[in-house]
Amino acid sequence: MLAVSGTDTLVQRASQSSAYMSSPSMSTRAATCNGHSEYCTRSYSNITFIGSHDSAFVGPLPQQNQNIDIEAQLDMGIRYLQVQTHRSVIDENVIELCHTSCLLEDAGPLKEYLETIKNWLDANPNEVVTLLLTNGDSVPITEFGDTFSSSGISNYAYVPSENPLSITDWPTLGDMISSGKRLVVFLDYGADTTKVNFIQDEFAYYFETAYGVTDASFPNCSIDRPSGAAATGRMGIVNHFLDVDVLGIKIPARHEADNTNAATGPGSIGAQAALCAGLYGYAPNVVLADFVDKGDVITAQKNLNGL
Repeated sequence: MLAVSGTDTLVQRASQSSAYMSSPSMSTRAATCNGHSEYCTRSYSNITFIGSHDSAFVGPLPQQNQNIDIEAQLDMGIRYLQVQTHRSVIDENVIELCHTSCLLEDAGPLKEYLETIKNWLDANPNEVVTLLLTNGDSVPITEFGDTFSSSGISNYAYVPSENPLSITDWPTLGDMISSGKRLVVFLDYGADTTKVNFIQDEFAYYFETAYGVTDASFPNCSIDRPSGAAATGRMGIVNHFLDVDVLGIKIPARHEADNTNAATGPGSIGAQAALCAGLYGYAPNVVLADFVDKGDVITAQKNLNGL
């Protein structure tokens, strides 16, 4: 049982078994994993990650969700990156990182984004990183596979021993690092592991709470997607980023980021995580945030992992 700092709520990280809570491995060699020795003997599914929502859309404009680039996000401790993909409007053979539409916000080709992450993984051998991609234009999975392969990052990609992998059967971070397979990849729609075995179907593994929230108190942790899903046997993604409605258009609430991304207090990461834990019996596996350099997201991550 883990206590969420600043609340009276106990968060049960794993109720299935003691092995799921912490499963030491004889093959673990890294002294630290994702910056902490405690993570080396924890299964991937028994860790809470603060994730960067729309991680590639960096800048001061209303449609941009982050202040610092991908390398800086990784350097500060973010290990879960979410990003939207679409077909390029210039070359339909290229998968581009675009916010809703490539005419609104275009952060460049997916291949370049993956190359940046690969270079960071090359330089940081004791780190496990996760990518969650959206597939707004229903691009065939083989095109994603080709892009990953051409970037060179697919050599790092973890392939589950079965699909879908049970929530209790994920390897420890130490095992993933020892094996060299320390990139986990999910796609929201269109995954097919019979064609590309290292890109997993997000909703075979996760549920998500609602996005587009405009209530700064984040009073809800109901399952929004997949429709009709139960939490049992799934990891949980909490969309903890605040929007404001401007003439019917929702844009990121940049001015509220320090409060939204606080570790504790009303409307904080810790407060919504405690709400979710009360409903489902365990802390969220992922909390997605905008403007990850604001507030105190790394302290929130440590709190939720009992560090």
